[in-house]
Amino acid sequence: MSRTRAGRRPSPLTYARIARRVTALTPRGTGRSTARSTARSTARGTARRASRRRTALLAVAALTGGLLLGAQHPAAAGPNLIKNPGFETAGTGADGMPYCWERSGWGDNDFSFDVVADAHSGTKALKVELTRRVDGDRKALITESAACAPTVGEGLQYDLSLWYRSTTPDAAITLFRHDTTAGWQYWTDLKTLDLSAGYQQASVRTPAVPPGTDRISWGVSVYGTGSVTTDDYAMEEVAAPPVAPECTGTAEQCAHGTWEVLPTLNPVRSMHSVVLNNGKVLLIAGSGNDTDMFAAGTFTSAVYDPQDGSYRTIPTPDDMFCSGHVQLSDGRVLVMSGNKGYPSADGTVGYQGFKDSYVFDPDTETYSRTNDMNDGHWYPSATIMGNGDVMSFGGLREDSSGSVTAERWSAAQDKWLPMTQVNQTWSYWGLYPSMILMQDGRLFYSGSHVFGNGTPGTGASVYDYDANTVTDVPGLQNKDERDQSASVLLPPAQDQRVLTIGGGNIDSNPEANRLTDLIDLKEPNPAYTHGPLLPQGTVDLGAGPQPQTGDQGKMYGSAVLLPDGKVLETGGALHNRANPVYETSLFDPVLNTFTPVAVDPEARGYHSSAFLLPDGRVMTTGDNPGNGSWNHHVSLYTPPYLLKGARPTITSLAGDQWLYGDTRRITVDRPIAKAELIRPAAVTHSSDPNQRFVDLPLTVDADDERTIDLNVTDNPNLAPPGWYMLFAVDAAGVPSVAEWIHLGGLPALADRAMASAHVHDFAGELEKPAKKPAKKRTSAPVPPSVAGCDRHYGTAGVCVPTAFPDTVRGATPAATTKARCAWLATHGYGALKVNGQDDPLRLDPDGDGVACGKGDTGRG
Repeated sequence: MSRTRAGRRPSPLTYARIARRVTALTPRGTGRSTARSTARSTARGTARRASRRRTALLAVAALTGGLLLGAQHPAAAGPNLIKNPGFETAGTGADGMPYCWERSGWGDNDFSFDVVADAHSGTKALKVELTRRVDGDRKALITESAACAPTVGEGLQYDLSLWYRSTTPDAAITLFRHDTTAGWQYWTDLKTLDLSAGYQQASVRTPAVPPGTDRISWGVSVYGTGSVTTDDYAMEEVAAPPVAPECTGTAEQCAHGTWEVLPTLNPVRSMHSVVLNNGKVLLIAGSGNDTDMFAAGTFTSAVYDPQDGSYRTIPTPDDMFCSGHVQLSDGRVLVMSGNKGYPSADGTVGYQGFKDSYVFDPDTETYSRTNDMNDGHWYPSATIMGNGDVMSFGGLREDSSGSVTAERWSAAQDKWLPMTQVNQTWSYWGLYPSMILMQDGRLFYSGSHVFGNGTPGTGASVYDYDANTVTDVPGLQNKDERDQSASVLLPPAQDQRVLTIGGGNIDSNPEANRLTDLIDLKEPNPAYTHGPLLPQGTVDLGAGPQPQTGDQGKMYGSAVLLPDGKVLETGGALHNRANPVYETSLFDPVLNTFTPVAVDPEARGYHSSAFLLPDGRVMTTGDNPGNGSWNHHVSLYTPPYLLKGARPTITSLAGDQWLYGDTRRITVDRPIAKAELIRPAAVTHSSDPNQRFVDLPLTVDADDERTIDLNVTDNPNLAPPGWYMLFAVDAAGVPSVAEWIHLGGLPALADRAMASAHVHDFAGELEKPAKKPAKKRTSAPVPPSVAGCDRHYGTAGVCVPTAFPDTVRGATPAATTKARCAWLATHGYGALKVNGQDDPLRLDPDGDGVACGKGDTGRG
């Protein structure tokens, strides 16, 4: 870590100045040792500038409604906002850069910046060249100053263009913004530039300018060997006439949306929901947390068709209850592990996970067996990587201890790799740890998990697979009360911000909290900051819903990315498998605010799911209270954006097989403000770490606004290969019905073998020391009561809490027994058999083998 002589870190502005000064003085053909030193200094400068944000509002692709004022049109012969767009005016600095242009960049590479006579017009052009590259990039940007950087307006969009020729496929138009509070910072990559021997024009539209932004800087990034020569830059404001969306419902519906409970019941006790690439939904139950089904070997799944509301029951080969699942790059669903056995009646053995693994084919609606995993993993994570591989961590082994074995599914070999071919830290990540893929290929453990406490340390961390290190990340509030919280990579994925919502702890069973936390993974040393408190709704404590009070929040909540760029959070409960909370709200990533909306009328606690359908609605299923019952009702939410009049329509699409770095043309029936890819859901237990919203910057035809080129990221870590829902969204935030597209898997990546992904130097200065692999071990100890249920009572499908809510106790043991039995009765448990001789909760003081019988409570 670089320090000044006084031992203090230089300010971000100082870093940026040092980086620019060193870059400017580095001659062409710099030797490797000098270049590395230069690169390190420059990297720090760019990382600081790219991350100088503390309270700024990003996620601008989410801007709708009041910020996007209407259908947008290119300015007719508008003024060019760029100073010195053709480099004809020389600069006064020693670096030889033209007036109002500066050098930037980072990494280990040899580079040069030259003003050349090879101009598109006039006499000068600017050439950026890399002759050697290990990592990083070099950028020619508009000078980040009030004198040079164009002024912009909040909520507006701008058309950017330049003329260029290129000998490398590794170049992009990159955009920075000036926040009035936090200063200059990276905004987004807008467009990948194709190879071009002669001059051609590249144009692209910015996202809507976020609040607090007064200026922007942009230019070309070169991140592969070769050169890019540019000339004749232009920037024009896009006119935004007001638009008044037509409300097609009541005022209440148009503000808050509507819920519908479907008349047909879900035929299976599904706790896993996967939206397939044909628009149908795979609902996996396995034994459905039903010991009778398990004993009978009856395992179930169903496929739901939103088009006609029908269900088709699917033969299911194994107990996939509490397995992991993820869509592979070809659209098949990889299902890993599941339930080998329920806890023993005496509570000495907990749940057990098997090694079995299957793939589900959406075309044939059948499961087929893969090779086995290396270990059992009941409740495993599942994260698809940028090359199509899948990483899995955590869960319970076949002996019900904790698995410390990391697993890797090879996309190239279509199988699980032997453990000797997978990096191992021997870490126990817990159950369903939320592992989110970062833009540089590392994994961010958000702190969301299932059951009990989080992992040791700060509760959140970055895992670097290549270096095989784990580095703690600070700031997560109440890390041991984030059990069954929800975490989501906020829209757009390019912003690299994560939101974590609510949670509790089934071991200690406090009231679930209202906490939310936000982290910006673009920061050099990212840390969670406090988000707004969750809104409160009503909670059913056993006598019907009543308003939440104090700090009451929820666990078991769901978070769903919506095509207008907001996040729907819904469902939840106050305690371990009890006391449903009825509250739904929309989170705005631009304003960092929650807005309460219409509430799902059905309880959605443990084993519930919520997910986006291709038509823009949200479906919710399931609820499995501690008494072992199941809610088979299904709800559909119509968000407010579907009640604002006619929807835009994608009238044509230039193929559904897309490559990274592509420009893909669509036509629409009217102007749109943005478009994005949303990865379909694969959700269980509040967890869907692969859910993401990927912005597609627009290039709008100047003569026909209904003809639009969509610019696809070249970074597979931002959008892992697979099938996505493509939405076109108008200025009022109204989305089209989705079209399905496939984003380049391994064959497509091979076609671009000469191209690189533009990876940024984010999260590169983590202050916590990296933890190397621990000593090799077989497993981690996990108590049989990990699920928060005392197995001395009832069947394994019933959960008598090991810790009752704080309000359920009396002044004497007899009074406590009476209060606990009253709580169980209120929550529908009924008579419970006592398993064995032990009665740790004192529910059978008369010793007749029936908990909470007449003789047990009559004395209190």
